[in-house]
Amino acid sequence: MFGGGRALPIGQVYGTLSRLERDGQIQIEGSAPGDGPERKRYVITPAGVARLEEWLGTPEQPEPHLQALLFVKVILALLSDRPVKAYLNAQRKAHLARMRELTALRKSDQLSKALLADYGLFHLDADLRWIELTSARLVQLRKEFAR
Repeated sequence: MFGGGRALPIGQVYGTLSRLERDGQIQIEGSAPGDGPERKRYVITPAGVARLEEWLGTPEQPEPHLQALLFVKVILALLSDRPVKAYLNAQRKAHLARMRELTALRKSDQLSKALLADYGLFHLDADLRWIELTSARLVQLRKEFAR
């Protein structure tokens, strides 16, 4: 549900389960047959529920931070006299390709997948608006750094 087509790093899963168990947030509740060795079944403990509720109730830091990578690349390209417009055009093309992929995902029968696709599309749309605005202001921006 959260992988988005990326492979799940099994080593990371086992490491995370070990830490959660060590910290008393989960515990083993038997095993279940699977493809290969029996698989441990975990359940969340009351301490784990408390930690989950705390985490869910804590607002995330609003993104993006003011040092977004797109911004950094534009400024470094300007400072090093590189073709900023070409970089922005390539970035626009990459964003549009990803938007097409997410638009196809929106047609999923699962609402959760459609909502995740919408989340990505809205962020990509904001990036595209920034790319357009920055492209339109490149002459002014070059003057600012030429001082």
